[in-house]
Amino acid sequence: METHIYYLFILALPVACIAWTVTKEEIFREAREFCVDKSKNCNKLIKRKFFYVFTCEYCFSHYVTVLILFLTGFTLLYHDWRGYIIAGFSIVWIANVYMSLYNIIRIDLKKEKIRVAKEESELNS
Repeated sequence: METHIYYLFILALPVACIAWTVTKEEIFREAREFCVDKSKNCNKLIKRKFFYVFTCEYCFSHYVTVLILFLTGFTLLYHDWRGYIIAGFSIVWIANVYMSLYNIIRIDLKKEKIRVAKEESELNS
């Protein structure tokens, strides 16, 4: 069981990394902007929801988790479909904790950069 908990925290790392990169980072900005537009302007609900998935790290992490579970066969508590469901929601939860912590760290770093830039501009004035 200890090994399963270890794998849970490890498997959540690539889920968080992929979900964050696709939904937040500059490299996918154009694709994300396209998806944002489609998620707001498509005429059918199913199309709007499909495109929305690529703009929300929480939503997208579910799909990345399904892919990870398919590739690894990882289960928790049970070795059947119930284990996949428990593992899936557990990985999503841990991955979103990771992404929240990462976001907090990024905000703190941005605040610090702004503070330093402001202090430097005041010294140069």
